[in-house]
Amino acid sequence: MAELTFKNVIKKYGKIEVIHKINLDIKNKEFLVLVGPSGCGKSTLLRMVAGLEEISNGTISINGKIVNDIAPKDRGLAMVFQNYALYPHMNVFNNMAFGLQIARTPKDQIKQKVEEVATILGLEDFLKRRPHELSGGQRQRVAMGRAMVRKPSIFLFDEPLSNLDAKLRIQMRAEIKMLHQRVDSTIIYVTHDQVEAMTLADRIVVLRDGYIEQVGTPLELFSKPVNTFVAGFIGTPPMNLVECQIKKQDQNIFVEFETGFQITVPKKEGADHIDNLTDNQKVVLGLRAEEIVPAASDTSLTDNGIFEGTIMVVEPLGNETHLHIEINGVRMMSKSEGKKIFSPNEKLKFHMNLDEMHIFDAKTTQVAY
Repeated sequence: MAELTFKNVIKKYGKIEVIHKINLDIKNKEFLVLVGPSGCGKSTLLRMVAGLEEISNGTISINGKIVNDIAPKDRGLAMVFQNYALYPHMNVFNNMAFGLQIARTPKDQIKQKVEEVATILGLEDFLKRRPHELSGGQRQRVAMGRAMVRKPSIFLFDEPLSNLDAKLRIQMRAEIKMLHQRVDSTIIYVTHDQVEAMTLADRIVVLRDGYIEQVGTPLELFSKPVNTFVAGFIGTPPMNLVECQIKKQDQNIFVEFETGFQITVPKKEGADHIDNLTDNQKVVLGLRAEEIVPAASDTSLTDNGIFEGTIMVVEPLGNETHLHIEINGVRMMSKSEGKKIFSPNEKLKFHMNLDEMHIFDAKTTQVAY
């Protein structure tokens, strides 16, 4: 069992505070991903858990026991680093066995554990090789194996895939997910890549400038971002975010863009706070690219959510195509499934799924509707 709790955790370097009162509960066996842009504090948080950084204020607890002053080796953790941190003069077997040897584990147990983990990771044929004789993916497996043989209660991963090429990253993502399914351990994983976060996590913590912006499942963050930062950070391609203002006419509410183009704001089921929107309020419209799609050619422009637009740029990706479009002077991105061919300057009708519209207050950046 490995539950981990941050309570009012602060980190300062001198007088500069870089982590601001973090409160977070991580469940037993959970795969939690810390994600955010460079410099947001995610690696600092991980290093505080590992005991490699001192905590300026607050507490970190494992299974209810405060570990602020406990040595890293006594916390029951194992860390996998971005640069693998393998000993170049040792072969794979000795790299994986090193922690057990330091702990004076009997030789027969070391051999059994290393060979068992090597089989799981597909390294059984590489145990006599040294790190320079391995590929990047194989070295990363060795680093994972070194952590696994200790059977830690918590695995800490610090951007482990950032040095790999795109194909290897996809392969290693699957292996890390399978690792979580095999071992009864909690995993805390740091990345700046939101695709890694979405595909791996049970829950995601989105960080910015040392603050938690939102915590939730991948689907919660994708479907219900609490502010424009999360909306623009989570999802590929990023959500369309366009500045506009609220216009109220009779019983109807619209968003109006600088060009004068208006879109009706539909009333969402169970959302009472549409009445909190005020006339002329500055807002940001959020709509994902997959909610703006080419409409059937026989569709009438009078149909709700149908607008004529011009394709500016085409980005073919095989089974889907990203279209940079302009509708009544407003630039957005559309996502078309399938292998249909589009051309720049082509005029098309587009359907906007207005039920998936997000409205954020322009001043606070927080979700308004």
